[in-house]
Amino acid sequence: NGEACAELLSASHAHAKNKKLQLENAEALCSRFLRPLSPWDESVAAHLRCCWAAAQDDPVTCYSCQTTIVQTFNRILQTHKEDNWALPVMYVVIADLRTFANRADSAQIRSGRGKPGELLEKAADCIMSCFRVCVSDTRSTLDVSKKWGTLPIVNSLFKIYFKTNKMQLCKPLIRAIESSNIKDNFRQSHLVTYKYYVGRKAMFDNDYEKGLF
Repeated sequence: NGEACAELLSASHAHAKNKKLQLENAEALCSRFLRPLSPWDESVAAHLRCCWAAAQDDPVTCYSCQTTIVQTFNRILQTHKEDNWALPVMYVVIADLRTFANRADSAQIRSGRGKPGELLEKAADCIMSCFRVCVSDTRSTLDVSKKWGTLPIVNSLFKIYFKTNKMQLCKPLIRAIESSNIKDNFRQSHLVTYKYYVGRKAMFDNDYEKGLF
């Protein structure tokens, strides 16, 4: 169940506040119980450490842990050749990565380290790896295709690129969605967000006709 699994790896779910699950070093425990499901054990261990770091008010460590989760999940996604049940998990872990990257950037700037948007840009590179897996899924039938995950990922990347003033990077993403054979069949909420950012990009480019459309 993708939705249930997504809740278990969500940093905003109620379980993240449970002190018994806020573990600084959970690798051995997770390996013991989840090794047959590897590399899920790595994701869970990183998530528990992220919960611990959040309780310590350490956004940089949260960001590092969440990066590990997304990188590990990308490996998992590539092993799912003929199904897409894990897409809800992907939506949650990349949204959390963007959130923690924002917080970590702010923390580093306050402490006089790093540049504005530095970790957000690194997060975008990590999220892009998931996009590549989804957009290149040509073997599955449409109902179980990972291509359904492309638009939510694009929307997350839009949010980063607008914040970091890298809007030129939106162009290939827009081209990928517009050329997709399922572009009109995505979830309405995802389409609304997509069209909002496409409109903003068009207005920025002085393409007012497209922006108003």
